[in-house]
Amino acid sequence: MESTRPGLIGEHGAIVGPGAIVGAGLPLTPDRLTRYSRQLFLPGFGVDAQRRLANARVLVVGAGGLGSASIPYLASAGVGTIGIIDTDVVELSNLHRQIAHGVDDLGRSKVDSIADSIAAIDPEIEVVAHRVRLEPGNAADLLAGYDLVMDGSDNFQTRYLTNDAAAEAGMPLVWGAILRFAGQVGVAWAGVGPTYRDLFPAEPDPDDVLSCSVGGVLPTVCAVIGSIMATEAIKLITGVGEPLLGRVTTYDALSGRFRELEYQEIPDEARTVAEGATHAPRSASRGRPQPGAVTPVELADRFAAGGPMQLIDVREPFEAEIASIPGAELIPLASLDGSLERISRDVPVVVFCHHGSRANRAMAVLERNGYRNAELLEGGIDAYARLVAPALARY
Repeated sequence: MESTRPGLIGEHGAIVGPGAIVGAGLPLTPDRLTRYSRQLFLPGFGVDAQRRLANARVLVVGAGGLGSASIPYLASAGVGTIGIIDTDVVELSNLHRQIAHGVDDLGRSKVDSIADSIAAIDPEIEVVAHRVRLEPGNAADLLAGYDLVMDGSDNFQTRYLTNDAAAEAGMPLVWGAILRFAGQVGVAWAGVGPTYRDLFPAEPDPDDVLSCSVGGVLPTVCAVIGSIMATEAIKLITGVGEPLLGRVTTYDALSGRFRELEYQEIPDEARTVAEGATHAPRSASRGRPQPGAVTPVELADRFAAGGPMQLIDVREPFEAEIASIPGAELIPLASLDGSLERISRDVPVVVFCHHGSRANRAMAVLERNGYRNAELLEGGIDAYARLVAPALARY
């Protein structure tokens, strides 16, 4: 059933019908009619909706788990132009959930890899590769010329930036988030309904947020959330159905249940207060260490000097089996409170994890228990492998 919202003005021109954000493009060829025949039979869809999809330009932020699950469906549904923002390369640890990439793509740009996946589905789809990081200085230019943006990024900084850029452009945003066994999807659209900041006004401190690289994620959750994101994009482009505007759908894989949360725009004064509470990343400066931190190069110098030191690895055992700094003592973060007797108060202690978030939490535990001799390894074993010991760069 088509949306009953008033007609809206799309990127490509005049008012385009009830709820659709893109005007219908050129007539479809017989081959295209055959390709989409099962879609064209859908009630309320038809040829006009398919022509809108062909005329649509969708920008996707992230070619990882959610991008891998949503971008191929955008292509198979017939979205004419797909822009992709990502600077990462395909790594072995990506493959369990990022199914648009394969073993042969290891080391390749994710944008190039997923572009090949699109071409395998439909070589007529135009792919626009943006091998840049989304930043405040380029966000407006990157979004320009697109009808809709989809955010499948893996960090709050990018998520809030994408929301703000879409709001400034008056563009609908489909966002998704995943962690462990659960995921969320919503639509934000400034001027038409609430935005992501109305749901989560204040950006959390990155050091307080559990990431998929630390907390894990079930690959099928990516598939569920990514496909819902693609569905929301199709609905917005064609005007078919009721978009998740002012609503969030949540999925819990362990119970198999979906839940829905409704929310509304918050007053401007409340938004201003909340945005003022937004945290800046504690480790935003990559050029020099945080207080109480040691750089990878400095740690290597300490090894060479041969002075007394205790190195504590707060990752999980399976991570230490993949790669570990020689001489490190494994004490997973969850068991740190009950293992303090193993940590010296007499010699310098250096704490590390994969990237640094768990080491930050470990430092808080040590400080709370009176340790004054502890430092964290800036950037974790990931930075140590890149700057000092490339042989450790296995995950």
